[in-house]
Amino acid sequence: MTKRGQKLVKVLFASMLLTLTVALGGCSGDKAGGDSTQIADTPSTENSEANAGTANETEDAKSHITIGIPQDLDSLVPSLSQGAGTQEILFNIYEGLVKPDSEGNLIPAVASDYSMSEDGLVYTFTLREGIKFHNGNPVSVADVKYSIETCAGLNGGEPVISAFSNVASVETPDERTVVITLKEASSSFVAILSTAEAAIVPADAEDLQNHPVGTGPYKFVSRSLQENVELERFDEYWGEPAHIKNITLKVIADSDSIVMNLKGGAIDMFARISTAQAAELGEDFEVLEGTMNLVQAMYLNNAVAPFDNEKVRQALCYAVNKQEILDFVSEGKGTPVGSSMFPAFGKYYVDLNDTYTTDIEKAKALLTEAGYPDGFSFTVKVPSNYQQHIDTAQVIAEQLKQIGVTANIELIEWETWLNDVYQGRDFEATLVGVDASTVTAGAMLSRFRSDAHNNFTNYNNAEYDAAYEEALAAETASDDDKATECYKKCETILAQTAANVYIQDICELVAIRKGFAGYEFYPLYIQDFSKLYITE
Repeated sequence: MTKRGQKLVKVLFASMLLTLTVALGGCSGDKAGGDSTQIADTPSTENSEANAGTANETEDAKSHITIGIPQDLDSLVPSLSQGAGTQEILFNIYEGLVKPDSEGNLIPAVASDYSMSEDGLVYTFTLREGIKFHNGNPVSVADVKYSIETCAGLNGGEPVISAFSNVASVETPDERTVVITLKEASSSFVAILSTAEAAIVPADAEDLQNHPVGTGPYKFVSRSLQENVELERFDEYWGEPAHIKNITLKVIADSDSIVMNLKGGAIDMFARISTAQAAELGEDFEVLEGTMNLVQAMYLNNAVAPFDNEKVRQALCYAVNKQEILDFVSEGKGTPVGSSMFPAFGKYYVDLNDTYTTDIEKAKALLTEAGYPDGFSFTVKVPSNYQQHIDTAQVIAEQLKQIGVTANIELIEWETWLNDVYQGRDFEATLVGVDASTVTAGAMLSRFRSDAHNNFTNYNNAEYDAAYEEALAAETASDDDKATECYKKCETILAQTAANVYIQDICELVAIRKGFAGYEFYPLYIQDFSKLYITE
């Protein structure tokens, strides 16, 4: 299989969002009526021989796969979902007006096409004809209006993400047309409509938490908390149907038991295993390789001592040896990063790894200047269900001993991490990977604005805030070059001020039992179960 790292050089998602020169569904963007950019749906009629071979209804009727996941879903309501691990699963149940494909292009989903006015203020969507919810009801423009207004806080409450606060109104002039008007122009707004939070749900849905209803290739069947989630293929799906009829998502919260569950037959697939785990698997499994498209870092709470001191943060950066981490954790696989951006962003990515090269003496000198000549101790909280983060934390703890700093590793359950670290900001340091949810530079960098609701590291820098606002203004003015320049400035500020100890975009290894195939890597944190098929 082609490595994800090789595929990502072709990903032009972010560029498309700002320049609108890349088409949805493979169609060229053109001018409709001379005043808007029109993008239309072109359904694919091609299937691989292997996929076509799974169309036999007798085989499909009994087909099943059990997939391991590292934690239970934090919510089945798309607008309330928080963790990337939850949102990558909801991708199979829910859809927005548009959705990303495995090449990083936006493709039509609930909408069959859309246009954007030249001033970037008005988006007009055409509802896909004949599309249905999992409950059998047709999707109406009223459902779309309700879903978008809920995201924007127009139905009461707060916007689910800050980008939706830019929505001024949602109108439905006829039974197939939805018009979204923004307060300020934004050529990148359409990308936000592809996020899990922006999924289209029934306007009359009363209990999505227990009875989720979407339009995706799989429908929800049942859930046992902290144990499993059952999905079934949605046979009235508007697009290419899923190949495997039934899916069990089995929660494997103990990373030490992943290999045992794979080899013992309890699960058939698990994404993001470590190289050590991969080495334990026999010839019954194929291990696929890609990259996760996230930024793994030791994220520091910039509001608590000693990490409120920039020199302390810089000292830690000089003490860490990224290549040593990669060699130990993943046999050298992975891509070192120097700021909150990973290579898939193409033109927005700037290599800042040279900002800090390992220099123990310089690290010690900075600690002395900061008032910690004898070092200090701190606690780094790590989710217990992610082995790569645990392994990385252990290597960093050893490296920091060289400068007299003691990092005490505290393993916590994922739900505790969400509640205490992410929401409560009750931590000194944590080691996780942060993704973008959409391949837009703004989405990745917005969390470091001083007033951002998801600024869990409490980073506060006036120069950064100004650079980010300048980037947004440039986007509004459709000045792509200026926006790119400003986003790169934001990345540079994060690196220079040592906002966090940046490490890598982790190598992603996926273990899949032989007899199953079709797994595709995405340029986002997504698992697309509809592509999987049975070969035996």
